[in-house]
Amino acid sequence: MIDLRKREFLANLFEAAVLRADPKRALMGALPQKPKGRTVVVGAGKGAAQLAAAFEELWGGPLTGTVVTRYGYAAPCETIKVLEASHPVPDNAGLAASDALFDAVSGLTADDLVVALICGGGSALMPAPPEGL
Repeated sequence: MIDLRKREFLANLFEAAVLRADPKRALMGALPQKPKGRTVVVGAGKGAAQLAAAFEELWGGPLTGTVVTRYGYAAPCETIKVLEASHPVPDNAGLAASDALFDAVSGLTADDLVVALICGGGSALMPAPPEGL
């Protein structure tokens, strides 16, 4: 049986870890300056949709973008498109998501800002093999 001090210590460690993993809290001190032009958000990973939702809430200005996450990990976003694909084995939805991410950053100018929200799983979720592979 764990004594109460050890139990309280472990509970505090757990709470601290959960707080540090909160996407909104993680992004709060890392927001870039707003650009003269557009803000485009791209991202990939199992937590990309949660990061995108947090970024939308914190940004407070116009933006567009696309992120891809694992099936079942989507989060509601107002302007950022959330796509789902297979993880850890890439699938056709991941190939389509890769194309959508490339489309999201097409036509940029020097006045535009791209914010990349990348977390674990991104490599499987946005495959872009060379032609013929």
